[in-house]
Amino acid sequence: MSTETSTPGGGSAGGDRTAVVPSKGLHAGILDLGDSVMLGLASTAPVYSLAATLGLIVAVNGNYTPLILILGFIPVLFIAYAFRELNSAMPDCGTTFFWARKAFGPWTGWLGGWGVALAGVVVLANLAQIAGKYVWLLIGDGSLADNTWLVTATGVLFIVFMTYVNHRGIRLGEHVQRTLTYIQYISLGIFAVAIVFRIAGGAPEGQAFDFEWFNPAGAFADPGAVVHGVLLALFIYWGWDTCLALNEETENPAKTPGRGAVLSATVLLAIYVSVALLVMMYATIGTDGIGLGNEANQDDVFLAMKDVVLGPWGWLIIVAVLASVLSSTQTTILPTARGTLSMGVHGALPPRFGKVHERFMTPGFSTQVMGAVAVVYYVAMSFLSENLLSDSISAISLFIAFYYSLTGFSCVWFFRSTLRDSARNLWFRGILPFLGALSLAAAFFISAVQMWDPAYGDTQIFGIGGAFVSGVLLLALGVVLAVVCRFAPSTRGYFTGERAEVGVVRGE
Repeated sequence: MSTETSTPGGGSAGGDRTAVVPSKGLHAGILDLGDSVMLGLASTAPVYSLAATLGLIVAVNGNYTPLILILGFIPVLFIAYAFRELNSAMPDCGTTFFWARKAFGPWTGWLGGWGVALAGVVVLANLAQIAGKYVWLLIGDGSLADNTWLVTATGVLFIVFMTYVNHRGIRLGEHVQRTLTYIQYISLGIFAVAIVFRIAGGAPEGQAFDFEWFNPAGAFADPGAVVHGVLLALFIYWGWDTCLALNEETENPAKTPGRGAVLSATVLLAIYVSVALLVMMYATIGTDGIGLGNEANQDDVFLAMKDVVLGPWGWLIIVAVLASVLSSTQTTILPTARGTLSMGVHGALPPRFGKVHERFMTPGFSTQVMGAVAVVYYVAMSFLSENLLSDSISAISLFIAFYYSLTGFSCVWFFRSTLRDSARNLWFRGILPFLGALSLAAAFFISAVQMWDPAYGDTQIFGIGGAFVSGVLLLALGVVLAVVCRFAPSTRGYFTGERAEVGVVRGE
């Protein structure tokens, strides 16, 4: 039987009335602010994100890369405020699904939930691929990392293991996450300190810090390059919203997750900019050797630098990237499973998705389904075409921009009647979320136009970029599934308003 919790916030029209949110049977209050921030940081895979993205941004923006990282952070921060405000009124683990439904109705809510799930499943394929590769880079001369069968099998094992960990309970998952977080940050810290010592000792080919790197006038001399760079930078911050998906398992669910999201996003900015500066000063943006502008290094700038910076301890940076990817694998499953749990509880998916494990107090069925879908997608794409897998991963930017911007617009519309109540409401519920949503909506369309170009990415289908086709097809699949659910006996009540939330369903 469902229990209910009441939190002050918005009503159906955005007023400051009491929002009643059904309890789903999750382990309430087990996470504190520190846990929330840690999970938000881990979800972004910061070490891997930097390694894989820094070279690409440098190729477009050169020495203005630190400024680009800051510009990419601004709309993300604005959306973090939207998440915080909506969560304070309606702390539901369905996040975008639940909030968009309250703001715009059942169809928009369903598609918002699809966007969250889609981004999670596709990025799991990417993370599994990287984890499988990096494990075998640590073995022997690293040549085993080129074996597709071996890498794919290893990646599948990682998804299965992390699915098992998440199914067994949030506390076990938190312990595993803490261990992986310590490993990646200690390794990254050693790497950064080693660079500092080498710079202090006089790096022969390094470059001195220059405030010009933060000069907007210089960067915007080429506006197209700034837009391209910001689009690349924008999505390395994705993942902090895991804090909000775990709101019902966090102390003070209406306040703590929102604070955790804003804090983790801000800490990420500090990490990205400081590490980028160190790496740029040591390796430079040159196109030779370990230079960040060298095309041979763009897939992983840390891998190219590891032996030069750390010598025989170069394997530490491989461990850091591996720990980063594994921790993100686990934390990506968490919000995806809780999103479908909420959809099951509120009738948008079959009731079995709303099942909570009696003993472990986790969304058992949803977690297993998400793990299974990720495995099937990863294996199918790996053997169908590795290039198509790569392009479908590029399309993640579309999914993220979609549900982040939807959350921002939902915040503005839900709280519309309270925006004149105070300057705080106007800024944090209105102006900032709207600007963030508008920026991300623009990012969605600009990314789509870029992906349309057949020269974009590694594949083309019918003369169109494979990333665009795979992204659009996956988003369109959500519309098809929503129509199916509209007429399915177990879920049509969600769309017609004839059925109340089903409450928590307990089981194995």
